[in-house]
This record gives sequence, C-alpha cells and structure tokens, in this order.
Amino acid sequence: MNRKQWYESLFENYGEKYDSESFTQGTTGECDFIEAEIKSDKCLKILDVGCGTGRHAIELSKRGYDVTGIDLSATQLARAKIKAENDNLIIDFQQQDARELPFSGEFDVAIMLCEGGFPLMETDEMNYKILKSVTKSLRENCKLIFTTLNGLFPLYHSVEKFLASTTEEGNATYRSNTFDLMTFRDYNITEFEDDLGHKKELECNERYYVPSEITWLLKSLDYLKIDIYGAKLGAFSRNDKLSTEDFEMLVIAEK
Repeated sequence: MNRKQWYESLFENYGEKYDSESFTQGTTGECDFIEAEIKSDKCLKILDVGCGTGRHAIELSKRGYDVTGIDLSATQLARAKIKAENDNLIIDFQQQDARELPFSGEFDVAIMLCEGGFPLMETDEMNYKILKSVTKSLRENCKLIFTTLNGLFPLYHSVEKFLASTTEEGNATYRSNTFDLMTFRDYNITEFEDDLGHKKELECNERYYVPSEITWLLKSLDYLKIDIYGAKLGAFSRNDKLSTEDFEMLVIAEK
C-alpha cells in the first residue's frame, strides 16, 4: 500500500479550517480578475483545478459561469458540495487527479489558484504532468490562469518569517524551513488542527519556480503568449510587475 503524500494527509478533514485560513480570503477580487480576463463571456466552460472547497468555482457559478471543479481530496469536495447546495448552485465537482485528467478539449479556460496542485507534487515530472494534463483538457483557443510559488522570493527572504507574518490565530503554522538551492524546494513542518479537532504535524515540501522555468514549460506545451506577474492576494493585476518581494506569481498563458 502506498504511503500517503503530505498533501493528501493535509487536506483530509480540513475543509472548514481551510476556509478560515488567511490565504483563502481573496476569492471575490480574484474572481473579478478572472472575469475581466475572459471578458465576462458566459459561454466559456471553465475548469477549476485543485478547487478545494470550491471557493472560486462557487463564486464564478454565482456570476453565471459554467464551472467544473476537480480535486484529489474527497473531504474538500464534500465541503464544496455542501456550500454549493446551501447557495442553490448546481456545480459539477469531481474527485480527480490533476496529473491524469479524463478530459480532452472540453474547456475554454482553466484556473489553478492558490497552489491548486501544481507545485505540490513530489517530483518536477509530476508537476509537469499536471500542466500537460490540464492543457489536454483545453480547446485550441484557450487560456490558462494559475498562481505558483515564486522562486525569486526565498533567495532574498525567509519563507518561515513571511508565513508567520501572514498567519492568524487558529491557522496552520510552518516551521523548520530549509530551502534547497539545487532543487528550489522548500522543506518545512506544517502544524495544524483539522475539522475534527485532531492536531497534525506533517513534513511538507513544495517546489518554487523561477519565471524562465514556467515560460519554458508552457512553451513546450505550445502556449504562444505567456505573461507572468506578481500575485497579490485578492487583487490580481496585470499592473503588478513580478519582483523578489512577491511570494507567488500569477501566470496567464494563451494559445
């Protein structure tokens, strides 16, 4: 039997607590940006990859968009379905592995926000498989919008101090961070309490990417226009030039 990866353990029974984390509070502004990017075209089919508790899928659905949400975590999806039902929304939430999506040319737009799977995988090849699988799910004239960890940030700042400064009482905490310059992976111990009141401690590692890597990966998947900006929580903008101060980067790729 395969041992669970940290990201599988993290998202078990963590739906309610996840929704109260500081990094999930920018939904409305982020959906404003997505809506502007797709020119409010409600004929477009949207795929939300790593949708978690459905916060973006639900907000976009409220605005009249056709959204399919996929996630690896059954408990995150269960929370998403309850929230959608409470808002009288019918949203197609599916438990899927983003590395092996069953879709082919079915969507016009894909979103993958707040590290929706992409930089969490244990190898670079697996992360690339997510980009490849999502791209396969899209039609020829498509747009991919995602955020990922900015590899320029840890070269100038302490990830541990930054995360501590953005964490509120009751949120998950991160400690013992080490950043590997050879792999651009940050190793840390994450401590949190799940929805059932169980305290958990997980050894996690996440891949940080530099802009040139992202550009190369997307070019290899035949994206023609690739724009990368700094990602400000709840306030995505094409006016924010990426800098070493940005913890995350916002990527917009078009075919």
